[in-house]
Amino acid sequence: MAIKLEMLRVFRVAAEEGSLADAAGVLGRTPSAVSMMLAQLEDNIGAPLFETDRKNRLTKLGDLVLAEAVRATDVFDSSAEAIRRLTASIAGTVRIAAVPSVIVTLLPGAIAGFRATHPGVRLEISDLDSDSVRRRIRFDEADIGILTGSPGGGEDDFPIAGDALGIVYREGGAIDRAVGAMDGAPGWSLLRHEPLIANPLCDLVAHGDVAKLLETCNLQARNTTALLSFVREGLGATILPEGAMSMLPGGLGFVRPVDPAVTRTLSMLRNPARRLGPAAQAFWDTIVARFRPPAA
Repeated sequence: MAIKLEMLRVFRVAAEEGSLADAAGVLGRTPSAVSMMLAQLEDNIGAPLFETDRKNRLTKLGDLVLAEAVRATDVFDSSAEAIRRLTASIAGTVRIAAVPSVIVTLLPGAIAGFRATHPGVRLEISDLDSDSVRRRIRFDEADIGILTGSPGGGEDDFPIAGDALGIVYREGGAIDRAVGAMDGAPGWSLLRHEPLIANPLCDLVAHGDVAKLLETCNLQARNTTALLSFVREGLGATILPEGAMSMLPGGLGFVRPVDPAVTRTLSMLRNPARRLGPAAQAFWDTIVARFRPPAA
């Protein structure tokens, strides 16, 4: 018979309590059952672990085996507790890779709601462009990706939301004056009044003026906070989703062109070859419930 963890646990309790009766009380067993388990352990080891039948003094070998029993049972108990916590989705780590605009507009509210019910879960957020998000998911370097969907949608993309793109400009600048003087609907040609600060969202706008400005653009950034800072500094205008309006600092304006109106789709992504852990699945479900409410 092989040495079993339960044998080591019973031996540890007996050694620490100093008597069969006390060990039986702690373990919820009869003294005879405890004695039988200890006898099985000694048979497997091939040497006595106690000096006397009263089980109140260890042999030298017993001292060494006790140290191993303590280590083995502590490691098992710690692992078992970690597994229980993971299963209950109250612990663990969720790795999230997301495009910058999502991190500043969509994620804060979602994280606040998630942490109210899962306070023990560690969230690791990476700020990346959409291609890098896909790469992180493909190589299992992130559990959940949130990105700007491709025009046709990726095979494994799960659309969660959409928002209109528009021009962010500095109040008092050339675009602001042009907006104030407009008689009709705004167009992307407004960008001709100021330098374009490029970012990956600009590629979604199918307009000749935007394409020409991208060819000559000499300033590009991905981080939404940086883009807004550049616009506020008067370095030019940029293209951002309407959802970013909630974080526009003073002195900036937003206009949504209609020639054409452009909407970017936000999608979630996970590696189809692996199953999400409980904590990651709980976060995925939180996002789905928040941004994809059930149909009435």
